[in-house]
Amino acid sequence: MSVSRICVVTGGSKGIGAAVAADLSAAGHRVVLAARDREALDRTAKVLPGPVLTVPVDLTAPDAADELFGRVEGAWGPAEVLVAAAGAGASAKLTGTSDELWEQQLALNLTAPFRCVRRAVPSMQAAGWGRIVVVASVAAKTGAPYVAAYTAAKHGVLGLVRSAAAELAGSGVTVNAVCPGYVDTPMTDATVAAIAARTGRGEEQARAALARMQPIGRLIRPEEVAAVVRLLLENEALNGQGITVDGGGVQS
Repeated sequence: MSVSRICVVTGGSKGIGAAVAADLSAAGHRVVLAARDREALDRTAKVLPGPVLTVPVDLTAPDAADELFGRVEGAWGPAEVLVAAAGAGASAKLTGTSDELWEQQLALNLTAPFRCVRRAVPSMQAAGWGRIVVVASVAAKTGAPYVAAYTAAKHGVLGLVRSAAAELAGSGVTVNAVCPGYVDTPMTDATVAAIAARTGRGEEQARAALARMQPIGRLIRPEEVAAVVRLLLENEALNGQGITVDGGGVQS
């Protein structure tokens, strides 16, 4: 993307979203950071080298996508890139997964990206150019114990990506997903703490166990995921893909 674009990054205050935002900003793009935590947004915005707009928003609210994209359009114009990186996991046995937990996971990991994609697409189609990348997970491609709700949501969002890509093919708008394994982010820190609490193991042991789940023997770095996002933004021939970034664990 040699031209400077208006890039919306949800979940942009930390983790993968912050790494994507930093990468895009360094490449000369205008970056919109959207997340719930205003203070975290401000901290991330301060270290970006280029123009940045912060939008504190709860993406699980029904009108959040309209609020977010309306703010962007009012300040800079229509969004040209959407990176939907907001998400969170939760762990529970299948029989211990409450309706509330189930709905929470679908709301954040599936419904919120859907609403953002739906809101972003019309102006991208009108312009004849757009890029959408959803940060999914290896859980979009394979199942694991104790994460039924999270896995169902991530499988669903990969289905959304594939269907949207097929529908928009030839319009100049591409839709893809990245599917990371365990990444060295605050979300993984929370997973480590949950494992330690459930099993009685120390957090160092729990973190080492997660690192071993990647064949390369370590956690994935957020910057490595951001580099794949950038590839998907630059290459129109990549469409409808779910690119796994996990050191070779899920080969697809």
